[in-house]
Amino acid sequence: MPEFSYLRRAACAALTLMLAACGTTHEFARGPNQPDFASPKVLEQSPPLQCVPYARGESGVLIYGDADTWWMQSSGRYPRSNIPTEGAVLVINSGSGSSRGHLAVVRRVISAREIVVDHANWLNRGEIDLDSPIIDVSAHNDWSQVRVWYTPDGQYGARAYAALGFIYPFRDLAAN
Repeated sequence: MPEFSYLRRAACAALTLMLAACGTTHEFARGPNQPDFASPKVLEQSPPLQCVPYARGESGVLIYGDADTWWMQSSGRYPRSNIPTEGAVLVINSGSGSSRGHLAVVRRVISAREIVVDHANWLNRGEIDLDSPIIDVSAHNDWSQVRVWYTPDGQYGARAYAALGFIYPFRDLAAN
């Protein structure tokens, strides 16, 4: 009988842990108990730098024009997906508050819903933000909605931005 009681308690503990995992959510501000997976840095630029030439230079994706045209221009030329990969370019839609969209280069994939990027001109001052965390907050875990780290406050921004996906910097497919 004592063995049955032990198994019952173990099963209840396992069930409790599984249910607790289902209820967890992302913290949008790094707290003292969260891992320090990134240390964002801001580099001032003179003259100011835009996200497009920065992303092109850092990734090797040779597309020109405003950021909001990159997703369409990459069709048939570069592989694209909603799965983050180191070196890929994240395309944030122009409907997200920016008139021309935004680009960021993935530096590290932390988890299925967390990445660290480098990007320029996020705060419209022409600066370069290095090691800037971005999290997927989409309902279907598909990177269609993201929150970007807001370095001045040391937390994720309150606004979710629409994202189109990731362009991979592999060889131009149209040339093959």
